[in-house]
Amino acid sequence: MLSRPESKLVEVLIIRHQAAHYVAANKVFWSQLLLLLLALLLAVSLGAINIPLAELSRAVVGAEQASQSSLIITHIRLPRALLAALVGALLGISGAVTQGLFRNALADPSLIGVTAGAVLGASLAIVFAGTGLSLVMGLSVVSIGAFLGGAAAVILVYRLATDAHGTSVTTMLLAGIAITALAGSFGSFMEFIADNEMLRRISYWKMGGLDGASYPRVAIAGAIGLPVVLLLPRYAVALNSMLLGESEARHLGIAVNRVKRMLVLLVAAAVGVSVALAGTISFIGLIVPHIMRLIIGPDHRVLLPASALAGAIFLPLADTLARVVIAPTEVPVGMVTAVLGAPFFLFLLRQGRQRG
Repeated sequence: MLSRPESKLVEVLIIRHQAAHYVAANKVFWSQLLLLLLALLLAVSLGAINIPLAELSRAVVGAEQASQSSLIITHIRLPRALLAALVGALLGISGAVTQGLFRNALADPSLIGVTAGAVLGASLAIVFAGTGLSLVMGLSVVSIGAFLGGAAAVILVYRLATDAHGTSVTTMLLAGIAITALAGSFGSFMEFIADNEMLRRISYWKMGGLDGASYPRVAIAGAIGLPVVLLLPRYAVALNSMLLGESEARHLGIAVNRVKRMLVLLVAAAVGVSVALAGTISFIGLIVPHIMRLIIGPDHRVLLPASALAGAIFLPLADTLARVVIAPTEVPVGMVTAVLGAPFFLFLLRQGRQRG
């Protein structure tokens, strides 16, 4: 037993440690906001045609409404940069939640089957309905099919993992792997029966891209994504408790089954709308939360918003690189994120093996 002065000293040290931690997190937050602004400026100004900052400022204030630079900025690059930031934020925060839910820093949102289901839904739409038809706010039938496919996969995984005793995270992981493999096999069959044009469209969609960005798509991403980004941090304390184990979290008063259900639904909505609007963009949900965890620690109260901001920074920068690396040809942004993310993933595996 500690004496009263010793216990007071421990309390003071804990308070000082927490204060120092939040001061550091606050610095990271403001640094991320500045980096986000810089990333958006680069995304708008760089491309096949580089726009100087002077012309960029005149276009923003409306001084050159009919100029070529103004048209490029307002109708092409600005909605693309905003969509990239929103999709990146959704993937980043979804990755952080998934890693906390599975208590594994190498977990990825695609583990619950949403990505594979979305790919299958998009493939079905391309093969049987084409790509030119627009249904809601300019969304193509492919985007609608991708969202419905992702939603169906997540519902199936959740139902398989849930019984009278609650939802098992381990069973959810195994069911997600099985549904991913099943959806992948059906997707391969769609590619087998597709003609050359359909096969090219499926392959290009699976690589991910933001070339179809528009203000209606930005509005859809914001309408679904912003509530998700605002709701997920409300479960930060529950995620912190669940890191100790589900039984310990229950002893702390956490409604574990309800929390898991809400987290799965919110992550599915975030990833589903991201894949529907931008195709398959890999590794952001893996590397962004892991990097932020290394910088600011595992506390989800700061990790979740930091991961969202980091994703919003990373994807516009990756998309800018995809547009300028072999300009005027655009590389699919999913290829760029994979090239950047795969080496980092191998580095994580090596580090984990060395620690083991």
